[in-house]
Amino acid sequence: MSSFSSQLRRSWQASCYLSFGLPVAMAAFLGCFAVPIGVFFTAFVIGAPAWPEIVRVLRRFAGSERVRAGDWLGKPIPELYLPLDGSPSDRVRLALTDPGTWRDALWLPVATFTILVFGVLALVLWPPALLVDGAAAGIRRALDRRSVRPYDSAQEPARTRLLPLHEALADTQARWTAALLKPSPSAKLGQRVAELAESRAGAMEAHSAELRRIERDLHDGVQAQLVALSMRVGLARQQVKSDPDAAAQWLAEAQEEIDGTLAALRGIVRTVHPPVLTDRGLAGAVRALAVSMDIPVEMNLAAVESGHRLPASVEAAVYFVIAECLTNIRKHSGADRVSVRFTRADGMLQIVVTDNGRGGAEEHGGSGLLGIRRRVAALDGTTEITSPPGGPTRMKVELPCGS
Repeated sequence: MSSFSSQLRRSWQASCYLSFGLPVAMAAFLGCFAVPIGVFFTAFVIGAPAWPEIVRVLRRFAGSERVRAGDWLGKPIPELYLPLDGSPSDRVRLALTDPGTWRDALWLPVATFTILVFGVLALVLWPPALLVDGAAAGIRRALDRRSVRPYDSAQEPARTRLLPLHEALADTQARWTAALLKPSPSAKLGQRVAELAESRAGAMEAHSAELRRIERDLHDGVQAQLVALSMRVGLARQQVKSDPDAAAQWLAEAQEEIDGTLAALRGIVRTVHPPVLTDRGLAGAVRALAVSMDIPVEMNLAAVESGHRLPASVEAAVYFVIAECLTNIRKHSGADRVSVRFTRADGMLQIVVTDNGRGGAEEHGGSGLLGIRRRVAALDGTTEITSPPGGPTRMKVELPCGS
C-alpha cells in the first residue's frame, strides 16, 4: 500500500471519529439544559428523587465518550466517581457532592462546541483535501516519469498537505476530552485517602482478630495446661513423704504436662512470627509449608531466592498467605495439584497460588480468605480471588516490596 493510500485510510478513520461525534454534540447540548433543570428542581426538593438517575445517565454518557476518545488515543481514560449507594437522601447527597459528576457537567458545553466544530470541519475539509493532495501527487508522479530519478512513494507524506489535518483535529478533540473527563488530582487524593482509611480499618480488624485468637489459645490451651500442672505439682508435694511412689508419678505427669505446654507456646509464637522465616528465609519457609502438604506442590521461588531479602512485615504476610491458602486447599478443595509462583518487578512482589480443586471458595464462608485480604491490604497490597464452581481456584496477591 502506498503512503498516499495509507494516509487516506488514516484520515478516513479520523473523519469517522469526528463525524460520529456530531450526535454526541447534540446529546451534550441537551445535557446542558437537563443538568441545570435537574439541579433547580432538586434544590426545591421536588426533583430530588430523580437527580441520582440523571447523574447515572450523565456518567454513562461521559463514560462512552471516554471509551471513544481512549480508543483513538490508544490508552484508556480513567474515571472516578462516588458510589450512589445508601438511602435515597444519601444518594442525592453523593450525587450533588461528587467532583467527578461536576467535571462531567462542565464538559457538556465544551463538548457541544468543540465536537460540533471539529465534526463539521472534518466533513468540509474532505473535498479540498482530496483535490489538493491528489493533484499534488499526480503532478509529482508526472514530473518523476520525465526525470531520470525513479518515483519514490515513501516521499509522499512530505508532499501531502491537507489530509493530515483530519488526524490533527481528531487528536486535539480526543486530548481535550481526556483532559476534561479524567479525574482531578483532588479526586485522586480523596480516593487514595479513602483506600488508606479502608485498609487501616481492615488492618485494625485483622490485628484485633489476631489478638483475640492468641488470647483464646492462651486461655483455653496454655492456661488450662498450667492449671493442671500446678495441681499435679501440689499433689506431689502433699504425698512426697507419705507416698513417694505416688509423688513420683505425679511429677512424671507434670513433666509431660510441661512438655505439652511448651509445645503449645511454641505453636502460638510461630503464628506471631514464624522462626522458620528468620532461620531459612521466605523461600525456605515456603518449601517447609509445601513439604507438610499431602499433595504435590509445584513451586517457582526464583523471585525470592535471589537478591535482597524482603522487609520482615512483607515476609510474614506472604508466609501467612501461603500457609492459609495451602491449609484451605488441603481441607476444602479436593485438589490433587497445587502451584505456587512468585514474580518480582517494579518494586512489587506477586504471588499466585492455583489449585485444580472443586472451586467455589467464598470469602465470607469462614475459609480465612477475608483475613488474607485484610492482612494484604494493611501493607497496601491487593488480592484477587477467582474460584468458579468446578474450579480451578486462583489467588493472586501483589505486595510492595521496595525493590
